[in-house]
Amino acid sequence: MKKLVNNPELVVSEMLEGFVLAHSNLVKLVPSTSVIVRNDAPVFNKVGLVSGGGSGHEPSHAGFVGKGMLDGAVAGEVFTSPTPDQVFEAIKAVDSGKGVLLIIKNYTGDVMNFEMAAELAEADGISVAKVIVNDDVAVENSTYTTGRRGIAGTVFVHKIAGALAEQGGSLQEVEAVANKVIKRVKSMGVALTPCTIPAAGKPGFSIGETEMEVGMGIHGEPGISRSEIMSADEIAGLLTEKILVDLQLSDGSKVAVMINGLGATPLMELYIIYKKVAEMLKEKNITIHESFVGEYMTSLEMAGCSVSILELDDQLMELLGVEAKTAAFQK
Repeated sequence: MKKLVNNPELVVSEMLEGFVLAHSNLVKLVPSTSVIVRNDAPVFNKVGLVSGGGSGHEPSHAGFVGKGMLDGAVAGEVFTSPTPDQVFEAIKAVDSGKGVLLIIKNYTGDVMNFEMAAELAEADGISVAKVIVNDDVAVENSTYTTGRRGIAGTVFVHKIAGALAEQGGSLQEVEAVANKVIKRVKSMGVALTPCTIPAAGKPGFSIGETEMEVGMGIHGEPGISRSEIMSADEIAGLLTEKILVDLQLSDGSKVAVMINGLGATPLMELYIIYKKVAEMLKEKNITIHESFVGEYMTSLEMAGCSVSILELDDQLMELLGVEAKTAAFQK
């Protein structure tokens, strides 16, 4: 295993310390926790937004903590859900009395632990709402989930719900717009290589030198098929067609597009994928209102990418354009 780590058991805590040192103008670490919050948390008279999950998906989720997005992010061990107590600490740290929205990716451990944390918070007098992101169109069920998985489309939920919360929206309003995004965003990915959890010291699965896994999840969960590697245009076409079948966009629709790298894919290749996606949408008379190309939700050093498409309306376009200032996302 070749990794820039000290002790494999300390990668998360050392990462969080380094993250806060690098971005001390934006975030702080809640003492004795794995919780990152914005420097001004809790923000007076504002709904707090908390997300999180297992580490290894950086910049998700701490990279999206800041003005206009998340108020707090909880980091579990690598590919492991944070505990209910950790999530509860995040809720308490961001609550200003207006309530807290939990944005949860649809993985069994995350859903269970975030829901338990919500119960602890409500028993403590904090109003909590929950939304579950399930944007992955590849598979209905997997080793980690019942129903569809939550992947990179989650970042659109962070951005748009965060914008409305920053504008003073109520807990019910912020929850509603988060659910609107969840309904309208679809994603799908492809993996070219495996990844290695530091504590394990070896790849969690294998992919042949000339193979790819279509629809693989961000923890290495199986996809819908394994085949010989295709060209970039063929991969982009396969992912985009599957998404568009699910979205059923009407002629003249406006969308936001995200091409997300999984950790070891050069930007050069992501832009080649984007080119084909853009061409396909133009052919269908679908307008790309805004584009995002880069690493937003990775899977350690896995090579591959995902495509996310969000169907926009006037409200979502406006909120997508609202100022945000975080370590990994700035407008």
